[in-house]
Amino acid sequence: RAYMATGEAPIDWAMAETLAMASLATEGARIRMSGQDSQRGTFSHRHAVLHDQSTAEDYIPLKHLSESQADVDIYNSCLCETGVLGFEYGYSLAYPDGLTIWEAQFGDFSNVAQPIFDQFISSAEDKWNSLSGITILLPHGFEGMGPEHSSARLERFLGLGAEDNFQVCVPTTPAQMFHLLRRQVVRPWRKPLVVITPKSLLRHPECVSTISDLSKGRFRRILPDEGDRDPKKVERILLCTGKVYYDLIAARKEQERDEIAILRVEQLYPLQPEDMARALEAYTDDTPVLWVQEEPENMGAWRRMKGKFGERILSRFPFTHASRPASASPATGSAHSHRLEQEILVELAFGNEETSWY
Repeated sequence: RAYMATGEAPIDWAMAETLAMASLATEGARIRMSGQDSQRGTFSHRHAVLHDQSTAEDYIPLKHLSESQADVDIYNSCLCETGVLGFEYGYSLAYPDGLTIWEAQFGDFSNVAQPIFDQFISSAEDKWNSLSGITILLPHGFEGMGPEHSSARLERFLGLGAEDNFQVCVPTTPAQMFHLLRRQVVRPWRKPLVVITPKSLLRHPECVSTISDLSKGRFRRILPDEGDRDPKKVERILLCTGKVYYDLIAARKEQERDEIAILRVEQLYPLQPEDMARALEAYTDDTPVLWVQEEPENMGAWRRMKGKFGERILSRFPFTHASRPASASPATGSAHSHRLEQEILVELAFGNEETSWY
């Protein structure tokens, strides 16, 4: 992290998180975070609280930034999602000017806290005009870890979205995460934020940012295609979100498929047609657009996107999808099957007509 601070190494996910919380704390915003392994991070990336093996004393570097900083508290919580999330929701009401975070150990574990999402987080503003800026971090990603450790059930949160009641975001770079956390505090209004966070991307060599990305950038709802390809020569546009983006760009490079553009939708809700119009403005009418997701067809964001944009996005582009087949279970329990599925998914996204799920 010292090398990252001097620009000698790129900023990774944990550093971006830390800098977001540090900058907010030194600006006077109270930071409170709890979760089932939030001090270290479920995937050993955060290390926000250090434990002395000899004395058992704790040390939180974020508490020692300046004499005038706001308080920073990071707790490991018990495995009682309903109770803990309910408490943190209440805390966010008591301290609306701070950053209050609850993190699930895996995104799947949020299903035990569903009453809090249904009764309060998604509906309290409409029912009681009660505003909360609570932030929920849900690790998500199909990486062969089985049906209980793959899906944060993104579709459930998108199904709850109405009347701009909260935000559902899937950042794919450290800088996007940095700006997303800061945006939650520095904006003058409060809305709950559900963040679908990564697992393997925490250490992915391509998932990095620069100091300039943090200091001069901002959160962008849709990230454009990277590279200098001419939009007029693009023959296929892939829209995606989350980890699958890195699988797609790796395959595009390996197969030298420069006629394919890959865009990332980083904020799935609210998502306005104007955002999509700006992102696709430069591309030629009738260029096929595919929504690509790791989740089965009946899960993830596909059905929400299809319901919003129909069979033609903005009346300009034919719109279809590539995904795993509809399934009762979120993911396979076999690592071998997972790898095979991922290969098929990428080939279908690239239009390989010889590839099939069956």
